[in-house]
Amino acid sequence: MPKIVIKEEICKGCALCVRLCPKKVIKIGTQLNAKGYHPAVYAGDGCIACRACAMTCPDVAIEIFK
Repeated sequence: MPKIVIKEEICKGCALCVRLCPKKVIKIGTQLNAKGYHPAVYAGDGCIACRACAMTCPDVAIEIFK
């Protein structure tokens, strides 16, 4: 099962990953990070490791592990 790691402390909450995820397993969280943004969070099982989220992240805040 692939694992998504989102570095919440550097995510600016742009939601590009949310829009591009074909399985809709990433969402914008409710908690603020240290910079005052609502970072993206992994919303549950179903990741297929397509890496669309990681490739589109302008902050390089997402890693996918298989």
